[in-house]
Amino acid sequence: MDKNLKNVVRAAVTGAVALAAVSAMASNDKTPQEKCYGIAAAGKNDCATASNSCAGSSTKDRQVDAFINVPKGLCLHIAGGSLTAPAKKS
Repeated sequence: MDKNLKNVVRAAVTGAVALAAVSAMASNDKTPQEKCYGIAAAGKNDCATASNSCAGSSTKDRQVDAFINVPKGLCLHIAGGSLTAPAKKS
C-alpha cells in the first residue's frame, strides 16, 4: 500500500473512532450538555434561532446563531464553535 493511501485510511479510521466516541457521549442522558453555536449543518440545529422559528430550520452550514447540544467542554475544541449566541442587531 502506498504511503498516501495509508495516511488516508488512517485519517478515516481516526475520524470514525472520534465520531463514534462523541455520538456515544451525546446519547448518554447523564452527560452534561452545552449549547454550541456556529457549528450546525444546515437544517440540523437543535432549537430556534434569531432568524428561524424552530429546530431543523437553519438555512446554511455553520450559521452563527444556530446551535446544537454537545457534551460539556467539547464546543470550544471545534473550529468555529462558540458558547454564546451573537448579539442581536437592533
